[in-house]
Amino acid sequence: MTQPDTDPGDRHAWERPGAHEVAPGIHRIPLPLPNDGLKAVNVYAISDGDALVLIDGGWAMADATPLLERALAEMGRKLADIREFLVTHMHRDHYTHAIAVRRITGSAVSVGAGERACLDAIRLPRQHRDHAVLREAGADALLAQVVAQWDIDHDPTDWEYPNRWLADGIDIALDTRTLRVIATPGHTRGHVVFHDSHAQTLFAGDHVLPHITPSIGVELVRPPSPLRDYLASLQLVRAMPDSRLLPAHGPVAASTHARIEELLTHHDERLTASAEAVAAGASTGFEVADRLGWTRHHHHLADLDLFNSVLAVQETMAHLEVLVERGWLAKTAAAGVAHFSRI
Repeated sequence: MTQPDTDPGDRHAWERPGAHEVAPGIHRIPLPLPNDGLKAVNVYAISDGDALVLIDGGWAMADATPLLERALAEMGRKLADIREFLVTHMHRDHYTHAIAVRRITGSAVSVGAGERACLDAIRLPRQHRDHAVLREAGADALLAQVVAQWDIDHDPTDWEYPNRWLADGIDIALDTRTLRVIATPGHTRGHVVFHDSHAQTLFAGDHVLPHITPSIGVELVRPPSPLRDYLASLQLVRAMPDSRLLPAHGPVAASTHARIEELLTHHDERLTASAEAVAAGASTGFEVADRLGWTRHHHHLADLDLFNSVLAVQETMAHLEVLVERGWLAKTAAAGVAHFSRI
């Protein structure tokens, strides 16, 4: 292990490059992200005889592959040893580097079957994942910026299809362990986690994160109620025996259940705050988001960058949808914009 896996005095210690052994035969390899806030994504390398199986792939950035190669060298391994990537979901920071490595080595890439609709959609030209929700939220100014940025950033070649689609509940038998695929929709409609029941370990992707709350429903083919799906998925994992948490962002944690309780409490509080914003006169998703605090520093919506502003509005709409489902709010539409009011 090249660096301590965690440091209670340093919230960012987990981002340090290298191959960090977190369990026998499992190394955590942080790979870089281009964002100002979130700096790294964890890729987990599982030693499996003469081969490696990696959980998630990272973002296809220029320095991602060299950093992965150096980390594997610390383990006495090389890029060609990777037999397969098991990807928790198809967001860019998990999927695209797996595709890039496959082009080099021929390694397989597998992802949850529930991601097929979004992967189909993202490969089409001029598809804007946030268009419908931002329009419904009354956030036209944000929408115009998203459309302009999409034309600059979007490259359909980053989104080649996987070698196989993983069905919920199947067991993936490795030489050293068996991983069960568990569908956990919410962060994306096809998100999966990988559970090693014998080792009491959960490769959680973005479903359960130790320091932050995952975005909800930011995808091209958005389900009717992504937060409802996410809360149900949290309950599903909480009903399983507790496991060690191996997250995609942040340090390894001792208990998945403990963090799930915190996440459930957080969303209860956000539901209450969203309902109170409507009671105070906010009507649209954009107006509600504008009245809430964002990140652990409680930033105002106007102080967020474009990416995080879109996440904030998306999350607000997801909470408002649940409030309607629970009978706390009513929803009406005018000129394509949803308006929310107390019942």
